[in-house]
Amino acid sequence: MRIIPYFTDRVVCYYGSWAVYRPGDGKFDVENIDPTLCSHLVYTFVGIGSDGSVTILDSWNEIDKGALKRFNDLRKLSPTSKTMVAIGGWNAGSATFSQVVNSDSLRANFVTSIVNFVKQYGFDGFDLDWEYPTQRGGAPGDKAAFAKLLSELRPQFDANGFILSAAVSAGEPTVDAAYDVPALAKYLDFINVMTYDLHGSWETVTGENAPLYPGSTDTTESARTLNVDTAIKYWISQGAPASKLNLGMGTYGRSFTLASTSNTGVGAPTTGPGQAGPYTREGGTLGYNEICVNNWPETWNEEQQVPYAVSGNQWVGYDNVKSITIKSQYVKDHGLGGAMIWSVETDDFLGKCGQGRNPLLSAINAVLTGKTSGTDPTSTSKPGEDTTTTQATAPPSGVCTTTGYVRDPNNCQIFYYCQVVNGQYQASQYTCADGTYFDPSIDACNFADLVQC
Repeated sequence: MRIIPYFTDRVVCYYGSWAVYRPGDGKFDVENIDPTLCSHLVYTFVGIGSDGSVTILDSWNEIDKGALKRFNDLRKLSPTSKTMVAIGGWNAGSATFSQVVNSDSLRANFVTSIVNFVKQYGFDGFDLDWEYPTQRGGAPGDKAAFAKLLSELRPQFDANGFILSAAVSAGEPTVDAAYDVPALAKYLDFINVMTYDLHGSWETVTGENAPLYPGSTDTTESARTLNVDTAIKYWISQGAPASKLNLGMGTYGRSFTLASTSNTGVGAPTTGPGQAGPYTREGGTLGYNEICVNNWPETWNEEQQVPYAVSGNQWVGYDNVKSITIKSQYVKDHGLGGAMIWSVETDDFLGKCGQGRNPLLSAINAVLTGKTSGTDPTSTSKPGEDTTTTQATAPPSGVCTTTGYVRDPNNCQIFYYCQVVNGQYQASQYTCADGTYFDPSIDACNFADLVQC
């Protein structure tokens, strides 16, 4: 039976396409995405030209290797999922956005270019990730101009049935300076609040990346706003309907180098960013897939409902399955529209830490959609598969030599999950959907022309 996911809440999944260049087990391509876990898939990033054009930033990967087409083809594996493309991101800054949106002619060109880009490449929608209007090279008029841009995009998107969203800051000063919140609420289909990066190595003491609540070390009025709960409630207080807000969750942590190994709690003095990880290779940041394999001693921060881990002089604050589950329940309890994650490629997508594939994304789904893909491979379908049986059976002779997935030696459409039961291997058999084969490189069904069979 082909399993088609039904989403009662939004689960918006950003994909950082540059992860295809990461080394070893950090390399993540389009085919590593499990689209059945996402109601909306967002490809990042495209760029903005000074003439208001939407530009391709990596033509070799996105055009020559077909990453954009392959990304949109994920809908064949999960027909209810929608695909979107995001423009901007942190590295894009604000200067070009500001120049374009504050000019009537350039803004009109930008609107046309956005609509044509979505049509040309076959996306379902577009995400504006301008970080941030009026700041980082922006101009005072950006706040009003951004609202005007949205008002001009809206009728064009309605005419074509496209989805329009934006990624926005969680910080109150930025919200006040950058966004006409009632306008965003009026013109956007949903709003992705980036409730992470609330603390990091730009500070001189340790702090959680995305605390749910303030803690006892938050002694100033400003510090007590740097948490998920306060940020979400502020957006609502400024005129954003809860049902349009998606709570952002990070699949990574912010790390520090401690000044002393005898002071290792939240608020401990630091000397700078933590050491770079082997995959993300950026000081001060570690993907969850880098954190969980380290197996550092973990402390649960009860006040802020998130963990941190310490090893020697290295400290990292992050989200794990427990804190993600709590945040997902927060989404339900507060009537929010859903969850958003940044980003799929730093979850434990290979299942190296014993929690199954994509444990953080799966934890969100377990609460919001009831789907538990990635947590029990013997009872859950993978992308694009038809399950002929999930009963443990005797595998073909010699197929099972270790626990995990293995492809049938005679039929690339059939695969097994092998596990030891009462001292001997048993296997649950699965069959991939027509037109797909089991791909051992990603442990999932994939399009037949992409699999060596």
